[in-house]
Amino acid sequence: MTDTDQTKYITELFDYLPHRYPFLLLDRVTGLVVGEEVRGYKNVTVNEAMFNGHFPGQPILPGVLILEAMAQLSGVLAFETKGTRPADGVTYLFGGVEKARFRRPVVPGDRLDVTSRILADRRIMMKFECEAYVDEELACSAVLSVVEQRSD
Repeated sequence: MTDTDQTKYITELFDYLPHRYPFLLLDRVTGLVVGEEVRGYKNVTVNEAMFNGHFPGQPILPGVLILEAMAQLSGVLAFETKGTRPADGVTYLFGGVEKARFRRPVVPGDRLDVTSRILADRRIMMKFECEAYVDEELACSAVLSVVEQRSD
């Protein structure tokens, strides 16, 4: 990341993402280079609703929620890169996932550090290479796409 890094705190994320508890899966953006990459994290806590059933006695963050955290972080980068916001009537929807690989479980107490880099930027679709780490150990990698939706 370069000296154009930007930190975005949880209240600022509300300007980018329509998600709220329990589906806002980011706590902070720690760096952002417009048109290139973004970094952020989610603190995984045992009091989150999904751990009541996934799995009792052995709580593990569901893989689809790791992918959703990656997509939300990618959405922030998409908004910054395109210079739009939801207030402009623009939303980025999860468009697809390729090459998803899960390397280790993510459990309560972990901090899930996520990165997203732009692979392709087309008119209404963007593709990202994403990785999620716990303690610098790769937990998940995937290629994700988001699709722009405008409300007119």
